[in-house]
Amino acid sequence: MHPKHPKTIQIFLPTGEPQGIRIAEESTSIMRVIEVPRRDLATFFAMEEASQVGVYFLIGGMDNDEVYIGQSGEVGKRLKQHHDKNEIDFTRALVLISLTQNLTQTHALYLEWLAIEKATQSGRFNLSNGNKGQKTHTPLPLKAACEAMFEIGELLLSTLGYPIFEPLRKPTQPNSQPEQIFHCPRGGVEAQAIYTQDGMIVLKGSHFAYQHKDDKTPLYRQKFITQCDELIEKGVLHKEKERCFFTKDFRFTSPSSAASLLLLGNANGWTEFKTAQGKTLKEIYANPQEKNDD
Repeated sequence: MHPKHPKTIQIFLPTGEPQGIRIAEESTSIMRVIEVPRRDLATFFAMEEASQVGVYFLIGGMDNDEVYIGQSGEVGKRLKQHHDKNEIDFTRALVLISLTQNLTQTHALYLEWLAIEKATQSGRFNLSNGNKGQKTHTPLPLKAACEAMFEIGELLLSTLGYPIFEPLRKPTQPNSQPEQIFHCPRGGVEAQAIYTQDGMIVLKGSHFAYQHKDDKTPLYRQKFITQCDELIEKGVLHKEKERCFFTKDFRFTSPSSAASLLLLGNANGWTEFKTAQGKTLKEIYANPQEKNDD
């Protein structure tokens, strides 16, 4: 994790569009991350950075929660191959390069391996790589340089909205408040969850009743059953005896999206999730004093 001290991040919009290409830099570092929407790849290919050695991240999935990690000696050419072959369904590409163009293929291979390793450990994004990268023999000075580069790259990716390497649950610090656990005690659901800055995390082992979809299934349930089936296919859920079990901690973008999946129907997570004492998520976060007292 990057050190917890103040930093200055600059984000440049080369086309002037907030949702277009974005270039992020940390004021004291030589590393740069370029975020490229797929529709703007042609613009990126014309930029001089496209010819550099780099590590790239292809973001896709329904909730932009899938990532493919790769590296190339000419990153623009490799991205064009991905785009043309269309073997990976991605919406945005993020490219990590050096301002001084001092990245070598050895740097890139080590950074790719490290990124895949860290992304796997965090479990925040679904990793679509079919391999674990190539961990080449790396001299200690070069390894130290790569790890410093990676630290800045991690910071820049998170700043742009892609916390690929950040764990879902922050490590417990000495003398810190224990995590507030919420339950969803309706409809036969047995689930535990925690509320964080970027969503509701349903914890491993939580489970709920599975429902089959057929012609008689109400429309308001169908989309949630479809989502459930997709999570089973991805391995996030495991179905056993008509119940679905979470195989790992899983982040939903909001309390309501988590509650709706657990109950397989539209639900307000702010009132569905409750503490062991019966206080709703809404009550806890509407009154900071109650949050601290719990």
